[in-house]
Amino acid sequence: MEYRAYKRRLHRILATYVACVVGFLLLMLWAEQQGLSRQWIGPIFMFVSVMAYACIGIYGRTTDAGDYYVAGRRIPAMYNGMASAADWMSAASFISLAGGLYLQGFSGSDGQPGGLAYLLGWTGGFCLVAMLIAPHLRRLNLYTVPDYFGVRYGGLWPRRIAALAAIACSFTYVVAQIYGVGLIASRLTGVQFEVGIMLGLGGVLVCSFLGGMRAITWTQVAQYVIVLLAFLIPVSWLAYKQLGNPLAPLVYGQQVQRLGELERQLLDSPAEKEVRAEYLRRARDYEARLSDVPAALEQERRQLQERVHALRTQRADMALVMAAQRNLSMLPKDVDAARERWSRAMHDNYERARALGGLPPHSQAFAGDPDGTPEQQRSFRTSRINFLALMFCLMVGTAGLPHLLVRYYTTPTVAEARVSVAWSLFFIVLLYMSAPALAVLVKYEVMESLVGSRFDALPGWIAQWSKVDAALLSVSDINGDGIVQFGELRFGADLIMLAMPELGGLPYVVSGLVAAGGLAAALSTADGLMLTITNSLVRDLYFDGGRRGSATPEQRVILSKFALLAVAMLAAFVAALKPAEILSLVSASFSLAGAAFVPAMVCGIFWRRATRAGAIAGMLAGLAVTVYYMLVNAQAVRSFLGLTAPAPLWFGIQPISAAVFGVPLGFAVIWAVSLRTPAPRAPGRLL
Repeated sequence: MEYRAYKRRLHRILATYVACVVGFLLLMLWAEQQGLSRQWIGPIFMFVSVMAYACIGIYGRTTDAGDYYVAGRRIPAMYNGMASAADWMSAASFISLAGGLYLQGFSGSDGQPGGLAYLLGWTGGFCLVAMLIAPHLRRLNLYTVPDYFGVRYGGLWPRRIAALAAIACSFTYVVAQIYGVGLIASRLTGVQFEVGIMLGLGGVLVCSFLGGMRAITWTQVAQYVIVLLAFLIPVSWLAYKQLGNPLAPLVYGQQVQRLGELERQLLDSPAEKEVRAEYLRRARDYEARLSDVPAALEQERRQLQERVHALRTQRADMALVMAAQRNLSMLPKDVDAARERWSRAMHDNYERARALGGLPPHSQAFAGDPDGTPEQQRSFRTSRINFLALMFCLMVGTAGLPHLLVRYYTTPTVAEARVSVAWSLFFIVLLYMSAPALAVLVKYEVMESLVGSRFDALPGWIAQWSKVDAALLSVSDINGDGIVQFGELRFGADLIMLAMPELGGLPYVVSGLVAAGGLAAALSTADGLMLTITNSLVRDLYFDGGRRGSATPEQRVILSKFALLAVAMLAAFVAALKPAEILSLVSASFSLAGAAFVPAMVCGIFWRRATRAGAIAGMLAGLAVTVYYMLVNAQAVRSFLGLTAPAPLWFGIQPISAAVFGVPLGFAVIWAVSLRTPAPRAPGRLL
C-alpha cells in the first residue's frame, strides 16, 4: 500500500514537471516573437536546464551506501525504464545517430559500416539484456557489475579484470559524452569549446557527486522528458513543413523516393562533375607529393617564403601578408608530419571525388552489386558483412555495458527488473523510430533548399557552426562558380541534429530546445558512466570488494565522490583534444564491453562448469584481440610507430566492429580452459 502511494506521488511530480517544461517552451517562444535576442535564448536554455538538474542533485544528496550505489532499490519499473532510456540516449543516439544515417544511408558502405545497423543493434541488445542478463543480476542484490564476477567465480582476479574493463569501456564512452557537452555548450553560449566543456561538466558533477545513483536516477527521468521533446518536436515540425503531416515515421517514405530522384539529378549535374574533377586533381597532387615527401616539403616551404618576401617588397595589403605568413607557419614541421597530413588529405580528396561527395545513395541495400563486376561483387560482400558485424557488436556490447546493467540493480524486485527492460525499450523506440525519418528529411532539405544557393547569400548559422569546429561543417567554392554544389558541402555526423532547426527554418527556440536535449542526453549518460568508473576504482579495485580496508560504507562513498572529481577532470582533458567523432568513440566502447563481459557473464549464468581460470583467460583473450585490432588499424597509432601502409583488415571487417573477433574467442577460451581445469567446488551464490 505504501509503495502504491509512493508511485502515485511520483506520477503527480512527473505530470507537474512536464507541464512546467511545456510552459517554459511556450514562454520562450512568446519571448522570441516579442524580440528576445538569439544571443540570450541559448544561454537561458542552458542555464535553466543545468540548474534544474543541479536542484534535483541537491535534493537527492546522500551518503548512505545503498542510496548512493543503487538508489535504495526503490525505483519503480516505469521510472527506471525512463532513466535507463535517458542513460542510453547518449550523445551518440541523440546527436550523432541521425547524422550517421545522413552520411551512411540505410546500410552504410563497404568502408563505413553503419546506417540502420545502429538502430537494429542497439535495440536488439536490450532483448539480450532482458532475456540473458538483467533478472539474474538483480536477484543477487549486488552493487556493481564486477561484484558479479567476484560472487560467481570467487578470488580477486575475475573482479579486478572486470573492474579494469569497466573503467576502460566507460571512460571511452564518457569522453564522447563530454565532447558532446562541450560542443553544445559552446554553441549555446558562444564560448570556446574547452570552456563549454567545463560549463557542462558542472551539471554532471553536481548530480553524481552529491547523490550518486539516487540523484542520477531522478535527474535522468527529468532529462528523458527534455530529450524526447527535443527530438520529436523538430522532426514533427519538419515533416509537417515538407509533407503536411507531423507523424514523421509514418510519412517520410514519400521523401525517400524524392530523395532518390534528387540524387540522380546530382549525379548527372555538370557542376557537380566539375567539383568531383577538382577533388580528384587535388588528390593526385597530394599523391605526387607523397612520392618524395622531403623534396615536396622543401619546395612548398621555399615557395611560401618567396611569396611572403614578394608581398612585403610590393608593400601589399597587410591582410595578404598575414595570410601568407599564416600559411607558412601552418606548414608541417617535419617530414613525418607532412606525410601524415598529406596522406590524410589525399584519402579525403579521393573520397570526396566520388559521386555525391562520397556519400552512398541513401536507400541502397548495400554498396556494390551482387550481379556486377568482380569489384562490385566484392564491395557488396564487404558492405554486407560489415553491416552484420557492427550490428552484432552493438547487440553484445549493450548486454555488457556496466553503466546500463547497474540500472537494473535499482528496482525493488526481479519481476520489476524484467518490466523495467520492457519500459526501457518502449521509451527508446519512441525516439529511434524517428531517427531514420530525420536523416531523410534533413538530406532532402539540404538538396532542395541549400544546394543551388549563392555563397554570398548563405545563412548565418553556417559561419557560426564553422567557428565551433571546422570539422563539423565546411563549405568552399571548389569550382569557382559562386553556387553551392552538394559536393562542396561537408557536414559532420555530430552536426546534423543540432543544426537541423536552423536548416529547416524553424524558430530559434527550437534550436535551443534541441541543444538542451543534446545536453540532457550527454549529461544523463555521463552521470551514469562516471559513477560506474569511480565505483569500479573504489569498491572493486581499492577495497577489493570489501576484502581490504576497514572503512565504513559512508567513508567509501566519500572516497568515491573524490575519485569522481579526478575522473571528471581527466575525461574533460581528453575530450578537449577532440580524439574522434562521438559515434566512433561510443561504438568502440561497445566492442570493449562485449568482448570483456558477455562471454564470462553468460557462461557464468548458464553453465555450472565455467571456472575461475576459464573466466580469467576468456576475458583477457577477448579483450586482447579486440584492443589489438582497434589499435593496429588506428591511424594515429600507425603514424606513431612509423607505419605508412594501412593494416590489412581481417575478412574486410572495419575496426569499429572488433568485438566480432573478441566475443567468439572469449567463449571458446572459457569453454576450453574450463574443461581442462577442476570444476568449481564451491560455486558462487548464482549457482
